[in-house]
Amino acid sequence: MGQLASALVTMILGVLGCAIYFYGSNILLDKIFPTKKRPSAVIARNLRIANAVRPWLFLGPAVLLLTFYLFYPVIDSIRLSFLDRSGEEFVGLANYTWLFGSDEFFESFRNNMLWLIVVPTVATFMGLIIATMTDRIWWGNIAKSLIFMPMAISFIGASVIWKFIYDYRSGDDAQIGLLNAVVVFFGGDPQPWITLPFWNNFFLMAILIWVQTGFAMVILSAALRGIPDETIEAAVLDGASGIQIFFKIMVPQIWGTIAVVWTTITILVLKVFDIVLAMTNGQWGTQVLANQMFDWMFRGGGDFGRGAVIALVIMVLVIPIMIWNIKRANDEMEGR
Repeated sequence: MGQLASALVTMILGVLGCAIYFYGSNILLDKIFPTKKRPSAVIARNLRIANAVRPWLFLGPAVLLLTFYLFYPVIDSIRLSFLDRSGEEFVGLANYTWLFGSDEFFESFRNNMLWLIVVPTVATFMGLIIATMTDRIWWGNIAKSLIFMPMAISFIGASVIWKFIYDYRSGDDAQIGLLNAVVVFFGGDPQPWITLPFWNNFFLMAILIWVQTGFAMVILSAALRGIPDETIEAAVLDGASGIQIFFKIMVPQIWGTIAVVWTTITILVLKVFDIVLAMTNGQWGTQVLANQMFDWMFRGGGDFGRGAVIALVIMVLVIPIMIWNIKRANDEMEGR
């Protein structure tokens, strides 16, 4: 209850602080550049200046916070990548040399690429299929609510839930894991799912797919409802089947939205950390870049140089996708 009260007080104070800031800053701006009882030339000048400054009253705090929390860490990470494990002595390109000669790094990179191929594709496809199906049934909104519900769960919370699904008990102990209980019920042998080489990566991916399918479903459902009914009716009159209507009429018209959903999930996958940390901590061949960065940066005494290099690799992988995503959004807004 103490934590809940603290969170509630923090939210209230944050909202009140923002309201006081915006209200007070606008009053101060109007006092600095008054428009009452002034010559018309002064009024026009003050209005012009005030209108130019006012948007920055709203954007200013956000820009400062982004500069502090995003721009500064990037610059500092670049600096640390040329320093030793303590972050004090200059070692040149030694950390980069280590990176490209490290088997652990290439294992993490390979796993990230595997996540990158599987998770966005499966989550987007399942979201599209579910969005299409739920729009055709009377209880579709209930189904959407249930499917979207995992989005309200943190990745750590989702991992705890799936730990019980994958749980394995050796010997004659009763299997409390849902998956092993089903396997035993049908006469199979229980398996330690998250320790199985290679396949355990897919079991971890299932968690993120479970969480992100709801996001994809909501966005794509809204896009599907934006398709003109006339095009669907014309296709039906022309004798098109349901599958033809879906793949040749509906999907092409929302392809831009599909691409945005896919790239958004892709950026999330490149930074995946919580699920791997909670489920395996990178053991049994499941290491990913973000978890490896955490290990080098904060564990075993810490190595700021190597941790910073891995962080820069993640950043370099994310930037092209973000640029493409922003460009695609701008093109859609301009109707191109």
